[in-house]
Amino acid sequence: MTDTTGTHQIIAIEEHFMDRDLAKHFGHAAADPASPIGERLYDFLDIRIREMDAAGVDMQVLSHQSPGTQRLGADVAVQECQAVNNVLAAAIAAAPDRFSGFAMIPTVDPAAAADEMTRAVEELGLKGAMIHGLSHGRFVDEPEFWPIFARAEALGVPVYLHPALPDKTVIERYYGAYAKSHPGLLRAGWGFGVETGTQAVRLVLSGLFDKHPDVKLILGHLGESIPFLMERIDETFSRKENEAVAFRETFLRNFVVTTSGFFSDSALKCCIEELGVERILFAIDWPYVKNEDGVNWLSKFDMDPADKDKIFSGNAKALLGL
Repeated sequence: MTDTTGTHQIIAIEEHFMDRDLAKHFGHAAADPASPIGERLYDFLDIRIREMDAAGVDMQVLSHQSPGTQRLGADVAVQECQAVNNVLAAAIAAAPDRFSGFAMIPTVDPAAAADEMTRAVEELGLKGAMIHGLSHGRFVDEPEFWPIFARAEALGVPVYLHPALPDKTVIERYYGAYAKSHPGLLRAGWGFGVETGTQAVRLVLSGLFDKHPDVKLILGHLGESIPFLMERIDETFSRKENEAVAFRETFLRNFVVTTSGFFSDSALKCCIEELGVERILFAIDWPYVKNEDGVNWLSKFDMDPADKDKIFSGNAKALLGL
């Protein structure tokens, strides 16, 4: 199975599902199973595979949809992560040539999160973990969370930093009435990128990568604007009033980005120039974006076929061991 050019294997690495039992904790934030999005999120082997086949997507790396377990209390988060990861592993086992996956981890309990990531990777065969936004209002660059990244480094798997809604205080002070009149402002229109990009910058400044130089993190949506701002960020942190930090060097060593939900020629060109082809992976953000939109866009993008193959699948194979 190949894309419309007939030349590339396609692995899409930010493709979502929702677990029915976990969804009970989310109330109105959970997808309606009867809606077009909901029926896709709760499906593994029917609609999902038919739509993959129609677009030529060979494999999806599955991850639970936001909200994740970052907003659940420790009394339920550990158990729920274990249950969801078991469900995900069973779905992968039903179609191992079509699916792989990222684990959910209970960041509210960092030691338990590290242990669950180990179980998910070593026993269930998952390829890393995904974190959805703040953990009970806290950014995960704080040292309390570092055992999670230490364990990912030891396991040789990445952690995907996925957006979630901004902190309640940020919504009130920064977005105000626009959060109701233009709810997309909190999500893909602005808030998602600001929140997740801020998390990535904080991780670089925290010193985490000095202690754990081999940990790998993934940012979706072509890097949450960081590639566009790379030169300015790097120059700013090189000024003498700042504690020394080699932002560009650290970002290029420890981060990769994906194309999820952001199919812009100019943005991709910026990422290629700032990051290099080897640090860009293909993703669609299904079911919020149609498979065909992502596949057709990259298929038509003017670049060397060997480099396009790296983005479509080669980089994912190398990073995730697929």
